[in-house]
Amino acid sequence: MTARALHASPAGVTTNGSSGCAITDTARRSPAKPAMILGERVRTYGELDERIHRTARALVRAGVGEGDRVAVGLHNSFEWFELLNALGRLGAILVPVSYRGKGPEIAHMIADSGARLLVTENALAPEVDRALAELGWSDDRVWVIGSEPPWRGSPLEAKLASERPEPIPNARPGGAYNVMIYTSGTTGRPKGILRDPLPPERASEQMKGLAAMWGFGETEVHLVCGPLYHTAPGAQGQMHLGLGATLVIQPRFDAEECLALIERHRITTVMMVPAMFFRILALPEEKRRRDLSSIKKILHAAAPCPIEVKRRILEVFPPGVVWEFYGASEGGGTWIGPEEWLRKPGSVGRAWPGARIFIVGDDGKELPPNEIGTIYLQSGGGGRFAYKGDADKTASAFRGDAFTVGDVGYLDEDGCLFICDRKHDMIISGGANIYPAEVEQVLYRHPAVVDAAVIGVPHDEMGEAVKAIVELRAGRAATAEDLIAFCRQELSHYKCPRTVDFVPELPREPQGKVKKHVLREPYWAGRATRV
Repeated sequence: MTARALHASPAGVTTNGSSGCAITDTARRSPAKPAMILGERVRTYGELDERIHRTARALVRAGVGEGDRVAVGLHNSFEWFELLNALGRLGAILVPVSYRGKGPEIAHMIADSGARLLVTENALAPEVDRALAELGWSDDRVWVIGSEPPWRGSPLEAKLASERPEPIPNARPGGAYNVMIYTSGTTGRPKGILRDPLPPERASEQMKGLAAMWGFGETEVHLVCGPLYHTAPGAQGQMHLGLGATLVIQPRFDAEECLALIERHRITTVMMVPAMFFRILALPEEKRRRDLSSIKKILHAAAPCPIEVKRRILEVFPPGVVWEFYGASEGGGTWIGPEEWLRKPGSVGRAWPGARIFIVGDDGKELPPNEIGTIYLQSGGGGRFAYKGDADKTASAFRGDAFTVGDVGYLDEDGCLFICDRKHDMIISGGANIYPAEVEQVLYRHPAVVDAAVIGVPHDEMGEAVKAIVELRAGRAATAEDLIAFCRQELSHYKCPRTVDFVPELPREPQGKVKKHVLREPYWAGRATRV
């Protein structure tokens, strides 16, 4: 064990082996209460607390301490939350890695974040192997979960079995906001969002304040159906554990199973994205006939929801339960309930309590109601963030303590926000952010491609689909299928083009920039929202 991790008590840290953690408090009060359910498996709060202690000790033994980062590439699982909370006890940070990621993407996130360890699973072996080969990592820096022997690295269960189920000395409450999310940047490489560290008690208070805002309590049964490597599903799940509620975890979203889980476990709260609504609405009527009366609140965000889809999904679930919010990995936000949304279709609502939303014009001045400009958010907590390795991008995001992610919209006379557009080139497909530059860089490596532009085009289910527009080299040939397959060797499939158009020459500005608005216009013409 390292002295760095086990000594020195910063302000607000509890000593004498007591974590002061909400999960520990629930474990002491109700050790047999289910904390997490996955299929037929149940993890009680007593078991969860002990595993967090064992995991924290194993991390310390591996040299992980305050401020260190550990990359985690897993499907939705018990272990995700155990790692998150164990790292929080150390003051360390979890770096989520997409289970859909390709080797080069995984390697970039691990190297850029400075992660000391990778925790993963056998199902990800082929792409993780590519990443490890690029990084030159040894097997002792890889931990693997699962019942099968790992192809590389060390079995996590064996490590935990050798550790004591007791709190580490000087443990922090942990498990709130100790996540370093990567968000794609216009240069094509994802950038980590670094946050100013909050004292543990303040972080816990903020999370409990959000729970109170939504009306969540310890009696909730929360369904985790979105990927935990995305911001909202993980945060919502952790929020519920902090309350002493029960999580039901779906490894990967399936619409029919989702409704069945709601009925079977009497789910009360869920976090979704509009793409999930599409899939639920696509089910035959008889497969949607489930008892959904237990639902108290469904939150949705991450992408615009078409008005007609929202109207239809309001009819699937009990009245008054579908709430929308707007924010980003950088922070939130606004919220709107179904009654107000029906009065203001398309709005994402008013500012959260303690937050402020305002609109700024091209001249840098704040705009009055119904004037379109750049959306700025000022969170009530006052915490700031930075994009790792990009001081210019960080500086350009802030205006005082308020920030923008480049979205464009307006406020009406009642202070309700309407989003007209999104980041200049970003594509949002099924709630996932995709930056064209990252895809274009791969296309440029194809020997037949001389020029390429990637845009988002309308897609009925996913909101947008990725389209590549390509100019081929003279005398070279390639089909759309060739280029899509080439991209899929380097990028997650959801980032890759679904379709490819070929043009003699791309339209460019005098300074060389592709006129993407010209390329997009034919696909978005006549639609209320254009990207």
